[in-house]
Amino acid sequence: MGITGSAGSAGRRLLGSGRASDVYEIDEAWVLRHDREGYSDARAEAELMERLRAHGYPVPRVRLADCSRSELVMERLYGPTMLAAFVAGRTDPREAGQTLARLLRQLHAVPGRVVHLDLHPENVMLTADGPYVIDWANAEEGDPGLDWGMSAVILAQVALVGERFATPARAMLAALLTDPSGLTEDGLTEARRRRAANPTMSAREVEVLGEAGELVRSFMA
Repeated sequence: MGITGSAGSAGRRLLGSGRASDVYEIDEAWVLRHDREGYSDARAEAELMERLRAHGYPVPRVRLADCSRSELVMERLYGPTMLAAFVAGRTDPREAGQTLARLLRQLHAVPGRVVHLDLHPENVMLTADGPYVIDWANAEEGDPGLDWGMSAVILAQVALVGERFATPARAMLAALLTDPSGLTEDGLTEARRRRAANPTMSAREVEVLGEAGELVRSFMA
């Protein structure tokens, strides 16, 4: 029997929350992600994750039969996010940036031109089996240059408004864009446009997008 619908998260232990979703414990092997805001189609996301996993890309397993538009049932991963690992001193900014770059290159080698469009340190889980990429709600088929642009702009915004993480975010950005990078000027422009239109952005995050673009360009030369 599935666990979809409003009862899916009822009585379950909350493991974490993001800007638009909450993750609940099912058991030691599985978790339930509930979309609070209705931004994504979890069923379509699950189908994409299964396709990527079939090509060897590091994404969690999903239980398609238990997924609905608002609820995604996926493998429970054990390990910190890349951001948490950095805070704990288990990884450094350069290593984190290089890992993000490797994950982007690996993704863009999968047939079908899939782009994640939200690949940053909070969406990478560092497990005993290596890094896994989560949160495919924004994924689509598109230009790899845009994917690089989105990751770069996200890090640049943190470098400008993140205070505590500003310096390491700048170092991650530099490592991300070390050759070979797939970033293009068109990708950067479109990434800035999409970030400006993102309803989860704060006014300050939108305000620095112009400066963020210049910071990214400073590492493209």
